[in-house]
Amino acid sequence: MPRPGIRLVLAAAGLTAACALSVAAVPADGATVPAATTAVRSSAAPASVPASPSALPAPTQTLQEITGFGPNPTSLRMFLYVPRHVRPHPAIVVAMHYCGGSGPAFFSGTEFASLADKYGFIVIYPSVTRTSPLVCFDVSTPGALRHDGDSDPVGIVSMVRWAQRDLHASRTQVFATGISSGAMMTDVLLGDYPNVFAAGSIMSGVPFGCFAAPATVLWNAACATGTVIKTPQQWGDLVRAAYPGYRGPRPRVQIWHGTADAILYYPNFGEEVKQWTNVTHSRLAYVDHPQPTWTHSVYVNREGQVEVDAYSVAGETHNLGFDYPDWAQIAIQFFGLAGRG
Repeated sequence: MPRPGIRLVLAAAGLTAACALSVAAVPADGATVPAATTAVRSSAAPASVPASPSALPAPTQTLQEITGFGPNPTSLRMFLYVPRHVRPHPAIVVAMHYCGGSGPAFFSGTEFASLADKYGFIVIYPSVTRTSPLVCFDVSTPGALRHDGDSDPVGIVSMVRWAQRDLHASRTQVFATGISSGAMMTDVLLGDYPNVFAAGSIMSGVPFGCFAAPATVLWNAACATGTVIKTPQQWGDLVRAAYPGYRGPRPRVQIWHGTADAILYYPNFGEEVKQWTNVTHSRLAYVDHPQPTWTHSVYVNREGQVEVDAYSVAGETHNLGFDYPDWAQIAIQFFGLAGRG
């Protein structure tokens, strides 16, 4: 039975993307379906990936909505997936949707819930409720770009703390990921809350602070088109300014981008790499090509530990995360959660 404050959510039939950061080639978001109906998944998959993943079964459990989870200044909704076989003190993966999407749509359109079934972590799917100016996460306003501000990051961290308190989830294995707007929010969470998140995987995003804009707009055309160029130090200073005085460890970062992205242009990939290698004090260790169109660059710290893991995919558009759905498995490996099933 659901606990108080939780109601079951029926699995969405697919995905929808209704604004500028839309993902074009995904199924339309239809009416809800019975909970026993399996989630829709893309059949597109790369011929091979570094982990050689196999096809994943549909999630075994239903999605839940949590209410009253804590401070939530922008009225986000919290959706939660708990696998049938959850590990003690499970890791938390926060998985965030694109503009025009929702938590349930991201649940049914990505592999994270099936991976949770396999490895025993839990997944939080934040969902935007604003309808103006864009149905996107706020990665632009001053209140979003600082620790304990007054926008979406506060509500998302409240979701994490609810899971830690009520589900006894891990306080050290907390991860963020997302596509497009959700990718940009991943950057923001890693910058605002390095004391909460251990790592993040960013699929088609922009650097922290790049998308700064008024609340009435929530859009930065210069950043979107890849014309905001800074030095590594300048980018790193934006992250450090989000939490003045913080001296603890910084999250590890995985970055993905297609070279033909015409929504959040490809130069943002290089600017993200500059930013996070500066923040993590990491250097290029090696470059390989796990698939013919992939350039994979690995940056390590002084101890040789991977801090920044960057994938550039030639010829791929803003739809990269759906054309290669198995990126979720590579993200989970990067988080250190694979092989725990």
